[in-house]
Amino acid sequence: MYTLSDFDFDLPEELIAQFPLPERSASRLLLVDEKKIADSRFYHLIDHLSEGDLLVFNNTKVLKARFFGSKASGGKIEILIERILDNRNALAKIRASKSPKAGSIIRIDDEIDVSVTGRDGEFFILQFPSDIFKILEEHGHLPLPPYIERAADSFDEKRYQTVFARELGAVAAPTAGLHFDDELMEKLRQKGISFAYLTLHVGAGTFQPVRSENLSEHQMHTEWYTIPEETVEAVKTAQQGKHKVVGVGTTSLRALESASQTGKLKAGSNETSLFITPGYQFQTVDHLITNFHLPKSTLLMLVSAFAGYNLIKKAYAHAIAEKYRFFSYGDAMLLKCISHKNG
Repeated sequence: MYTLSDFDFDLPEELIAQFPLPERSASRLLLVDEKKIADSRFYHLIDHLSEGDLLVFNNTKVLKARFFGSKASGGKIEILIERILDNRNALAKIRASKSPKAGSIIRIDDEIDVSVTGRDGEFFILQFPSDIFKILEEHGHLPLPPYIERAADSFDEKRYQTVFARELGAVAAPTAGLHFDDELMEKLRQKGISFAYLTLHVGAGTFQPVRSENLSEHQMHTEWYTIPEETVEAVKTAQQGKHKVVGVGTTSLRALESASQTGKLKAGSNETSLFITPGYQFQTVDHLITNFHLPKSTLLMLVSAFAGYNLIKKAYAHAIAEKYRFFSYGDAMLLKCISHKNG
């Protein structure tokens, strides 16, 4: 039985990538399976996939989800949208010296008045005066992760989105997808590698720390996803042809596995609070492309379940020794599943 401490490791601060590389696919790629751990580059991913393999991408698009404003008292306030409920209401985290009460007003940029209408657990329910997506675009700021110690700039507005981002709704990028550029996508197509898409809107909860040593006590955050029928058919085609189903990122994997809990992948929309830890048997995903994750994080537990706890520990030690770049703007790994229902 694993505990939280089993997923801790020492990471030199200088390995936390603060900026993206100039070229998306120039990132390093660590190849990890039971036979070897090998260094490569992301643009060589094509050499490790075969005709008929399927890449499943998360096409969510990051919102400009951070606002700065003030309370009626004049106190400064920071808002991070967690989820859009409809075109005027949203769930949000609020950072302030004193939490606002229901019925209070927050002013954004000295011109937009937002009402606090209630609470939902740790989140505040906010009502905007008009279309929330328009206000986000005009007054919001891109929400870089907490470990990137700088404000987002115009370069981030492009680079913290994938080249296939379509569906607006995330507050964090599906970062494994950031390594793909148009040139690599075209080369993969030419090799006969198939693409499919789903949408999982990444919430701020993805950065939520696990606080209990006993993992069974952790309450996993929920995220909304949708899987189209054509993606289900693409997975079925790949599986029937004995080709690899490759999840591009933990968000794609989490959506696919959440929709496969009956043993068969189903199309549709739902919420997931699936918490994957070692011992989980994967239903759909054979290989995973993923970045390097935070110590003690649910995502580190997920990849340990996928590729094997000891192998991930070894891979991370190798990555640190070889000075790989970590987290959202960092390098990537290609992992093979060790615990699949089909063996």
